[in-house]
Formats: sequence, C-alpha cells, structure tokens
Amino acid sequence: MAIIVSLLAIVGYIWFRFQRITFGVAAVVALIHDVLIVLGMVALASLASGTPFGKFLLLNDFRINLPMVAAFLTVVGYSLNDTIVVFDRIREVRGKNPDLTEAIVNTSLNQTLSRTLLTSLTTFIVVMILYVIGGEGIHGFAFCLTVGVLVGTYSSMYVASPVLIWLMNYGRSENAGT
Repeated sequence: MAIIVSLLAIVGYIWFRFQRITFGVAAVVALIHDVLIVLGMVALASLASGTPFGKFLLLNDFRINLPMVAAFLTVVGYSLNDTIVVFDRIREVRGKNPDLTEAIVNTSLNQTLSRTLLTSLTTFIVVMILYVIGGEGIHGFAFCLTVGVLVGTYSSMYVASPVLIWLMNYGRSENAGT
C-alpha cells in the first residue's frame, strides 16, 4: 500500500511541477523499470555467486536486507532526480509548442547528456570503490547502487523520454488519421 501511495505522490508532484500528468506517469514507469532491473540483477548475482565468474566479480549470495532496501530507495531517488532534470530540459526546449516531437526530445537529451554522464561517472566511481574495498555489511548496498546508477542513467534517457513521447502523442496519432 505504501508503494502505491508513494508512486501516486510522485505522479502528483511531477504533474504539479510540469502541468501534465504524462510527465509523472513516464517518470514512474522509468522508476518501476529501474527497481525491477536492480532486483533482477540481485537475483542473477545470487545465482552466479558460486561460479568462477561470480567469484571474479565479487558476487555474493545476496539477501534482501535493510541496507539493500536503502539502496533501492536511493536508486529511486537518484533516477527520479535524473529524470526530472531531463524532463525540465524537455520543457524548456519545448517552450509554448503544444506538440512534443522526437526532435525536441533529442535536442534536450543532447543538451543534458554531458551533465548526466559526469554525474553518473563520478557516482559510479565512488560506488565501485565501496563495492570493491567496502566491508561485508555494505557489499549488497554497493552492488545495488552500482547497478542502479547504470540503469537509472540510461532509463532517464531511453525509457522515460520515449514513454513521454508516446503518452503525449498517443491521442494525436489516432485523431490525425480520421
């Protein structure tokens, strides 16, 4: 129940900030994608932990514990922040134009790409250091964040933005043909 209420609150906040519910829905789709991918990678890491490849990657038989839950929430916050930055640039480039085109989104993504990559790279370096030389108590947390930074970075650009285009143009493509 708390998850549903928090996702609705996120949709409501982004709806209020961007004056369109489609921005909120697209952001929540990206968040759900991020959490499911990180959760799947935790499961795969647990399966691979006994193999030589798993030992090389320092994988453990991860169990969901409190630090890992904190990592999932951190991934949600990180990804949401990155998505809001991208959406804010889309709103600025779009201006008063009622249509949202692929060219507008492409221009916006190109303008935010260097900021996104620099932020992600510095965060990734720190989290990798935590993963490699951190203690046993932080290992699962660092693994989730390592995967989450990578997934959250690409989902802001390649999941949230296409979903936003699709949602904003959904009714227009059907009405244009009639």
